[in-house]
Amino acid sequence: MNRRQLLRSAAALPAAGVAFSAAAAQQKQIKITALETDVLKQPSGTPIYDSIHKLGVDSGSVVLRLRTDAGITGWATVSFGMIAGGPRVVQTILEQEVKPIILGMDPAFPRRIRAELWKALEYNGVGGVVQFAIAAADIAVWDILGKSAGLPVYKMLGAFRDRMPVYSMCGWYYDDDGDLSRYKRSLTQAMEQGYHAVKMKVGRGPIEEDVRRIKLALDVVGKDRRVMVDANQVFNRNEALRRGRVYQEMGCFWYEEPLPPQEMEGYAELAHALDIRIATGENLATKYAFADLIARRGADVVQPDSRRAGGVTEWMEIAAIADGYGLELASHGGSATNLNMLLAMPNAIYMESGGARKLVNGEMLAPEEPGMSSEPRG
Repeated sequence: MNRRQLLRSAAALPAAGVAFSAAAAQQKQIKITALETDVLKQPSGTPIYDSIHKLGVDSGSVVLRLRTDAGITGWATVSFGMIAGGPRVVQTILEQEVKPIILGMDPAFPRRIRAELWKALEYNGVGGVVQFAIAAADIAVWDILGKSAGLPVYKMLGAFRDRMPVYSMCGWYYDDDGDLSRYKRSLTQAMEQGYHAVKMKVGRGPIEEDVRRIKLALDVVGKDRRVMVDANQVFNRNEALRRGRVYQEMGCFWYEEPLPPQEMEGYAELAHALDIRIATGENLATKYAFADLIARRGADVVQPDSRRAGGVTEWMEIAAIADGYGLELASHGGSATNLNMLLAMPNAIYMESGGARKLVNGEMLAPEEPGMSSEPRG
């Protein structure tokens, strides 16, 4: 080795030492040392409506923090658009049921953590608000893993893309809006924000009102833009089929949640009878319910919700089941948490959003920061 080579080798040693230390830190077992929660209440706003719900009045969330002995904190937020007491219920489950199980566990084993939580909570059932709590814990665990590795979670999951098409959930029902001026304004704002697709509510009134609202939406968004319709469970099978034929004829992209979630056979009948995509899943809990729906051929687009469906670990398994059947997937709800998961799913086609500001050609770019990007922004 000559003098020049020796000097180069000496200069490289500090950098190599730093890299080695970082790698060693990642291989060291991490333990969850604390679980903390806060309940947040949103100020009452202007009410909005779908076919059966009134939202925007009593809303809030519970924020979860999982602290570790490595100084890394995993975050998750579970939100409620209605039901004022929901966050307190989830907080109680997290503090009294999840906390004793998860403390001392290594976040590098998310499936083991899920299995232990399911076993501990099965007497209460693992659907409903119990699943909200399990999902929050799972999201916070993955946030820890991403931060520990210095990577956004979508890359840890095996990235498929670096941007995701999004649509705007903007077509609500509003009070005192007989002329549809507020409804039209919400659609126009979505186009100004750069969306290429919008979703609107149907089913609160007669079919003639649906037709009027759909025509207006199609006029506002223009050609080469998509309009989805969402019925929020309001119809029985006969009415769902009757209206579905109308939505199909008008060129809507998908027909969402026409029936209650337990109507698996009804969904299969609709999917067989209609050419329009049937989209559903926001009210299904865990991969087992989705497997039932998918095996019955009851949906063309499955829509897991990050709270009810079980968090990152469960979502990825749901996506794999759907992909195995050649089905598309879109999220119910939109956030950086959802975005990380969707970017790792080959069959994902859309993320739902309520007002994204940074869009490129109707798409949202991948997050850059390590973890789930689930930490609340001040």
